[in-house]
Amino acid sequence: MELVFIRNTRGICGSYVNRLVSQPMPQGSTLLRAPTYKPSLAWFTALGSAWVFVLVAMGAFTTSIGAGMIFPDWPLSNGSLNPDGWLSDLAMFAEHSHRLSAGVMSAITIMIAVWLWRTESRSWLRRLAYVAVILIFVQALVGGLRVLLEHQRVNMIETSVGRLFAMLHACLAQIFVCTLAAIAAACSRPWLKPQLTANYQASPGLRRLGVVCCALIVTQLGIAAVMRHSFAGLAIPTFPQSTADGGWLPLTWDFRVGIHFSHRIMALILTAAIMMFATKLLGTAKIARVLKVGSLSLLGLLALQVYLGAVVVWSGRKPELTTAHVIVGAIILTTTFLITWFLHRDAIESSTSTQASPQPRRTSRELSHA
Repeated sequence: MELVFIRNTRGICGSYVNRLVSQPMPQGSTLLRAPTYKPSLAWFTALGSAWVFVLVAMGAFTTSIGAGMIFPDWPLSNGSLNPDGWLSDLAMFAEHSHRLSAGVMSAITIMIAVWLWRTESRSWLRRLAYVAVILIFVQALVGGLRVLLEHQRVNMIETSVGRLFAMLHACLAQIFVCTLAAIAAACSRPWLKPQLTANYQASPGLRRLGVVCCALIVTQLGIAAVMRHSFAGLAIPTFPQSTADGGWLPLTWDFRVGIHFSHRIMALILTAAIMMFATKLLGTAKIARVLKVGSLSLLGLLALQVYLGAVVVWSGRKPELTTAHVIVGAIILTTTFLITWFLHRDAIESSTSTQASPQPRRTSRELSHA
């Protein structure tokens, strides 16, 4: 699922970035950089973290209908930014829309990085924005290699080099989602003004459990990516049992059956871990309300995801249901990550609180009297 970002985004973000970069620093006043709540920045980073789900949805739908190679070239689509017939052909529409939405995502990411560079005093947050820009470029390259190397075979594992890059592309997408979510959270009012909600104090064990849940979800999404791009979504065509006569273990095994069965086993482990994490968080006294709402949402999303996983099998992998399953999986990861990120807020901010805060620029009159 390749990305066309440079040619599609130059006109979108060029003038804005130039204006933002060329804006002069105020003389005789404080520096623009400050760790304060900036409503416009907060909303824009939230937009970026929301738009990434449009990109994930388009990529998931493209894979679900088998349209990832509808265009054999990259970065263009059939040699054009506006290929003939892409609005009337579903496969072409899905893939080209994915590329265009990636271009918009690239523009948003670059603007966030420039905006933070200009206005944010927290160096760790600026660096995180730079990481996001690097990720979107790497993701674009990986998506392009997925197309260009599709015909290079790896006989040992009966796949192509392009499909290996497709699996990597799917995994990097989840890391990018979390990176944008972390930036948006760090710019939000609940993060910068925690006194308006409550505290984010939690036991070290609960914070570690959140990290474990995030790691398990990323692992599960990686298994899912391998399963999808290995055409193993229906390797076990029954659910919840693994055989038509009610057996819980498959009668025969190969790579596709094994990766599908691993996905189901990991789902059981994840369900237990997420339920433990959410219930412990709900039982923590005086925890921030936003985290309790997130925990309740997480339990609801978990139930929905289990249901979607079942109906994907029962329906014979209908594209719309499979796409929904992928999207909800990404939302579960984001929700779990954000809860864990907020639980570590005090530690993250205190690690930089000892650094000198930006001092006001002194006017020439003040300097002459110094």
